[in-house]
Amino acid sequence: MGSQDLQTRRSEHVLQKRRRRRAEILHAALRAFREKGYHATTLDDIADRVGIGNTALYHYFPDKESILYDCHRESLAEVHRLLAEATSQYESAAAQLAYVIREHVRVMTETLEGSPLAFEVSALDPDHQAEVIAERDRYERGLRTIIVRGQRAGEFRSVDPKIATFAILGAINWIARWFRPDGAIHTQELGREFASQLVGGLIGR
Repeated sequence: MGSQDLQTRRSEHVLQKRRRRRAEILHAALRAFREKGYHATTLDDIADRVGIGNTALYHYFPDKESILYDCHRESLAEVHRLLAEATSQYESAAAQLAYVIREHVRVMTETLEGSPLAFEVSALDPDHQAEVIAERDRYERGLRTIIVRGQRAGEFRSVDPKIATFAILGAINWIARWFRPDGAIHTQELGREFASQLVGGLIGR
């Protein structure tokens, strides 16, 4: 193995290690936000949960707001991916919507660990806040498009697509107010139940 190859492998190892540590910090922050609330959580709280000092934490994130911003960015990227998967894997609007709801519940309960990020947008700086709101609105429009498509195909009854979308997202976002990862309700069961009730309410008779 040449010196260039060895250097490349070392660089990849360092990059992977950095990514793992960054993910650990984000998940520790999400747990802290869920348990203590964003404003009551300190960088010391997050660093202690990861088992590193504040100085090491600053190598990854300059402040708490940047951690919150990255949590939003990653969760929004994941729900946008869900929309793309739903439309590519399923033909009917009902099946697409059920898939997105099930997986969005999984994002809320597993990826975000029940942390109430949707209620903390105002804590972001103005530029980050505008970006997150724009991406959130784009996701809402994607859900609304599925509902409109289902209405045109005769799968869904005549309702206001915007209100229906807000009802779905409101129900999912509210999970953060009561869900506990160590509780009796499991993620898959919760996702199936939400999809059954929320999509079932749109099905035309």
